[in-house]
Amino acid sequence: VPSRPLRRPGGSSMSVVEHVREMAAAGLHSNVRLLSGLLLTMSGNNPELFSPSQKYQLLVYHADSLFHDKEYRNAVSKYTMALQQKKALSKTSKVRPSTGNAASTPQSQCLPSEIEVKYKMAECYTMLKQDKDAIAILDGIPSRQRTPKINMMLANLYKKAGQERSSVTSYKEVLRQCPLALDAILGLLSLSVKGAEVASMTINIIQSIPNLDWLSVWIKAYAFVHTGDNTRAINTICSLEKKSLLRDNVDLLGSLADLYFRAGDNKNSILKFEQAQMLDPYLIKGMDVYGYLLAREGRLEDVENLGCRLFNISDQHAEPWVVSGCHSFYSKRYSRALYLGAKAIQLNSNSVQALLLKGAALRNMGRVQEAIIHFREAIRLAPCRLDCYEGLIECYLASNSIREAMVMANNVYKTLGANAQTLTLLATVCLEDPVTQEKAKTLLDKALTQRPDYIKAVVKKAELLSREQKYEDGIALLRNALANQSDCVLHRILGDFLVAVNEYQEAMDQYSIALSLDPNDQKSLEGLQKMEKEESPTDATQEEDVDDMEGSGEEGDLEGSDSEAAQWADQEQWFGMQ
Repeated sequence: VPSRPLRRPGGSSMSVVEHVREMAAAGLHSNVRLLSGLLLTMSGNNPELFSPSQKYQLLVYHADSLFHDKEYRNAVSKYTMALQQKKALSKTSKVRPSTGNAASTPQSQCLPSEIEVKYKMAECYTMLKQDKDAIAILDGIPSRQRTPKINMMLANLYKKAGQERSSVTSYKEVLRQCPLALDAILGLLSLSVKGAEVASMTINIIQSIPNLDWLSVWIKAYAFVHTGDNTRAINTICSLEKKSLLRDNVDLLGSLADLYFRAGDNKNSILKFEQAQMLDPYLIKGMDVYGYLLAREGRLEDVENLGCRLFNISDQHAEPWVVSGCHSFYSKRYSRALYLGAKAIQLNSNSVQALLLKGAALRNMGRVQEAIIHFREAIRLAPCRLDCYEGLIECYLASNSIREAMVMANNVYKTLGANAQTLTLLATVCLEDPVTQEKAKTLLDKALTQRPDYIKAVVKKAELLSREQKYEDGIALLRNALANQSDCVLHRILGDFLVAVNEYQEAMDQYSIALSLDPNDQKSLEGLQKMEKEESPTDATQEEDVDDMEGSGEEGDLEGSDSEAAQWADQEQWFGMQ
């Protein structure tokens, strides 16, 4: 017995399944779930109640409502049953003789697309972190029947699985169907496809549509980004950003901020992030890096405010959790930072900043081998980001694996080229081995010739001069570096050098400046307190020295079980998070 027809407002009959379909189209998902669930039970108790095509529709609409309620495993189960029903329906339709187009067409037109069902299943699998199953279901769709969104999902899944050739093929197919799919273009560039080849796939559309002349420059800019050529990428995006039609574009400003950060220019990076944030107060992308930079500068109150604001925008993105984790890390609450980093990775397994946060927290808690795994994954996701390699190298040094650190630093130097950052990184490893001290000095001199204001190079050169007790040279180096910038660590190290040459008053001034820039800088505070004690009456000096020793012992405990944590704080080189 077929389902009893209801009446349309105009008088024509309308089946209960059509009512379900209309509610689904209207977005009444909770209503669809209740009604379709009841109807499916009825069908189970009386298989003749609905036709095979109606059962198929009910299963799909019910599965869609489960998908909307984020019950992905249940939805997959119902989609699977729907596909089995569709297969049975196809067999019976082949057996039955055709009854004419007039009768068959309306039914076939209203049936949910089998390809769409498979796409929804793949979405469920990705939400369940079952990427292999997602690839398998989409791979089963013949190439000619794959829509652009299917190819895009496949491309992203292939890329994540390390199947680069298949990923490139799928991205190219997306561009063939939709030549202005910019994320597909970025996907190809990230897989080392040449910028010129990608541009050739969009040339026809650029020539046929007005005001698209910027696209070829945009492709060129991001080709530089993905080859790690930060300087040319910055210059190219700046030229785009200056064009009147693309001025104040939030995405371009965010890319610029990220590039300045990669190039070690934290001041300009913060500036661009602030510009982007002013233009779009709901911006989330890139705010994890911005939060890290603020934390690194000791602006923990600003970091806390940023985290609260991001949580109010969305707690389903990794960025708010990373920002909150940065606040915890720089407050020396490493266990909490570890938890927040893990939560961020749970929300987005491709979040490089979350991996670096968790890796840094693990490292400072003495769990170096676990930290190494996280830094390696970060390198896999972002092979052109130097900070990922810095984190891994710091882990090797922490576990006295100097040989592995040297191999990695040399590889980075060869892969990313000889710039101030790679030279300084290689020098950092060389400083750990007495045999390679002279090489470290040469590398640092080269780095400072390229970029006299590069803070990490200045810090390492000062460390070398301190070992050699060349305090006057160190003072000159630091004064020169501070001529055009103000940095807590540089002021503190200058204070240390001034103490060594008995310039106590100016040393106190430098410690005070350092603390004004970062009130949480423990070493500057200790330096200042030591100066103040030296000015106090001599009869109390001995007693205060004992107190100071006891205090410093407690401070060592507070700074974490891993002694390397103190070294990181010293040099302000939290490699795991830059």
